[in-house]
Amino acid sequence: MNHFDETFIQVLILLAISIGVIAVAKKVNQPYSIALVMVGLFLGLVRVPVLEDAEVFITQSHVFQAIIISLFLPILLGDATLKLPFSHLMEQRKPVLALAFGGTLLSFLIIGLSVYWGLGLPLIVSFTFAALMSATDPISVISIFKSLGVPKNIVTIIEGESLFNDGIAVVLFQISSVYLLSYMEMGWAGIGSGILLFLKFALGGILVGAIMGYVFSQLIRLYDDFPLEIGFSMLLFFGSYFISEHFEVSGVIAVAVSGLIFGNYGARVGMSETTKTNINSFWDVITLVANSLIFLMIGLEIKNINFSDKWWLILAAIVIVLLGRTIALYTSLAALRNFPGSWKSVLNWGGLKGSLSIALALSLPMSFEGRQDILVLTFSVVLFSLLVQGLSIKPLVKKLGLTQDVHSTQK
Repeated sequence: MNHFDETFIQVLILLAISIGVIAVAKKVNQPYSIALVMVGLFLGLVRVPVLEDAEVFITQSHVFQAIIISLFLPILLGDATLKLPFSHLMEQRKPVLALAFGGTLLSFLIIGLSVYWGLGLPLIVSFTFAALMSATDPISVISIFKSLGVPKNIVTIIEGESLFNDGIAVVLFQISSVYLLSYMEMGWAGIGSGILLFLKFALGGILVGAIMGYVFSQLIRLYDDFPLEIGFSMLLFFGSYFISEHFEVSGVIAVAVSGLIFGNYGARVGMSETTKTNINSFWDVITLVANSLIFLMIGLEIKNINFSDKWWLILAAIVIVLLGRTIALYTSLAALRNFPGSWKSVLNWGGLKGSLSIALALSLPMSFEGRQDILVLTFSVVLFSLLVQGLSIKPLVKKLGLTQDVHSTQK
């Protein structure tokens, strides 16, 4: 048996462990992402000889880190947009847009400036970290919300915010990690160039996504064959991502837009009920596998992070991220009248950091100055977010009485 076969078997063992953890978590009605992180932490701290090669492959291999970005991102985004009803999104468009655009940009500036001035990290490191912390990961929260019967309006807001701010956060990450220093040296002209580049990334991604979503929506009108239409959906998500990246615009935004169009307009004009059921089931399985590896990897990564002499830096970063989220959320929603304060509290504490932040941090090249600091801070904040915020969101929801709202609306 060659080295590749051995590594494949070990990765398969890790996948079996992660699927087993998910099965147990679902049986006891707990969010599986948090359970996977905790098991990953245990495996990362305890030496398990049979898993060592697989752990090294998952946490240090450039090949696997490239797979995280180019394979898992289109899967996770495509699945989320495919199932998000556009009518629900339109009903909550004001808070979703306020949080996704105003909230994301504001938190990016607050966190970036606070880390730069308060913690003394280099400018490029500070704003790259801020971009990573501007993305939210609703997987854990939504599973908890649905199990508690939280009103669908809150679920839609947190899903919609995550959907759009992931795209914006990735664009900010690309600008911060690659172009920021050269633009800063240009002064005001550099700021203008940065804004133009942001618009190019965002609008270009929207254009590619809209064209791809419409073309594939028309294509499925010609067939009533769900295996083929599932194949079309795969081609749509990966095609949107890689075509956008080829033209140097946002692949994340392209996938989000194409998925929204395909899952709403395409489903209406070209999908039978059988196709809808099967296509959603297919992406449920693929997303489950992707998430299982990503969240397990978050725990395993602890073995490769040097926390020595950085505890105060980590604590300060956690506080800055929490304050940045709070200020950005309450400021961006301030103009909305009659928006419940209890909803703001849940949305604020439920803005978890997760797989996207880790995946982007790992994608930084080894030559990137400050990569280790970004990994330490990102890993620590994500871990705090998933374990502390993720485990305390259920008591918060119950204390605010939000589960009662949905019961009354269903009567």
